[in-house]
This record gives sequence, C-alpha cells and structure tokens, in this order.
Amino acid sequence: MTARQLDRQAAEQRIVKLRDLINDYRYHYHVLDESIMSEAAADSLKHELSQLEEQFPELITPDSPTQRVAGKALSKFAKVQHQTRMISLQDVFDRAEVAAWIQRMKKVRQDITEEFLCDIKMDGLACALIYEDGVLTRAVTRGDGLVGEDVTMNVRTIQNVPLTLRANQRFAHFLRGRTEIRGEIVMHKADFAALNQRRRAAGQPEFANPRNLAAGTIRQLDPKLVAERPLHF
Repeated sequence: MTARQLDRQAAEQRIVKLRDLINDYRYHYHVLDESIMSEAAADSLKHELSQLEEQFPELITPDSPTQRVAGKALSKFAKVQHQTRMISLQDVFDRAEVAAWIQRMKKVRQDITEEFLCDIKMDGLACALIYEDGVLTRAVTRGDGLVGEDVTMNVRTIQNVPLTLRANQRFAHFLRGRTEIRGEIVMHKADFAALNQRRRAAGQPEFANPRNLAAGTIRQLDPKLVAERPLHF
C-alpha cells in the first residue's frame, strides 16, 4: 500500500468523523435549539472538512455538509409529478363548519373519534422532501397538487433540513427505500424583522411579509441567494 493510499484511508476515516460531528451540531442547534459546542469550534470542524475534501475530491459525497450550497444558478425549475396528490389544508371559521367536517369524515369511517390535535398553522410554501435510503435526493413544491417544481438545490441550503436522516432503531425503516416528508417552508417573524432591519440600514426596500418572502425565496434560481435568507422547514 502506497503512502498516498495510507493518507487517503486516514482522510476518509477523518472525513466520516467530521461529517458526523457537524451533522450532530446542526441537529442540536437548528432542530433542538441547543448548542453542544461553540460556533468557533463548529467553524473549525467545517474548515478542516473542506480542506480534506479539497485534497481528496473523490471522497466528496452529495450529503456532505460542505455541499449544502453547490451548483450554478438554474435557468428554470424542472416539473415533477407527485406520486401521491399533495393536497392543501381547508380553512374553517366557526364550530358549525367543524361539525360539518366531522359528519363528512364519519361517512368515510364509522369508527372515527372526535379527538383533535391542534397546532399552529405556519404559512409559507408547501414542499415535499424525498429521501432514498436516508439521503435527500429531491425537494418538490406542492404546485397544483399533481405537479410541482424541483427546488432541491435551494432546499439543501436550509439549515434544519437534514441531507441525511439520523439513524434511529425505532425508525430504521425510514432509512430503507423511499421516504417522503411533507411540510412548510417558512421564515420566522423574528428573522424577517432582522432581515428588514438590515435592509433599512443599507437603504434597500423592505420586504412585505414573511410568507411571501419565504415562497419567493425558495423559487429563486440562484441557490447562493437562497442560502443568505433564514428559511426553516
């Protein structure tokens, strides 16, 4: 075995370790809202990973933390047909409409129970994340529910979107085959306010509202511009 092969073997092991450390940091910071290391330490790990991948480009993989912002600006988005129709939520405004909805559901299933889980409705852009064997391969907007747009390069820049699903014995089946996760791409009000404050200071026009900004940003053709805006999934 040559010295180059020995170096490559050690580099590959270190790259795997660095990716695990960085992904774990991102998960705790962007999903659990807690920090397990300083930003300086995290930046140091990212820098080391970037240098190793530059030295051994054959070891770069699409799910590497260094590949979140990659590729040139697109000329247009490709159309993608949803495997299962991606429907939208229906608004209700009073108890009578809720009661009517329950009755419609009982016609479909007689054993339905009138128990509800209530959550905040975040308004942004509906999107489906598609993972193959645990690796993010495609992100598609809802579109008309049947056909959406491929916005994978842009969604990869969103910090709380995992490029690789975390290993978990309880949910190990999600790491095999195709897994589709549907949700909303949004911008938090605090992030929106901070962004507009920076634009005011720079003499730039302010954005109208976080919903339109989130939807408009994810449909930008340049992933680098998308990466500059604080989106969440």
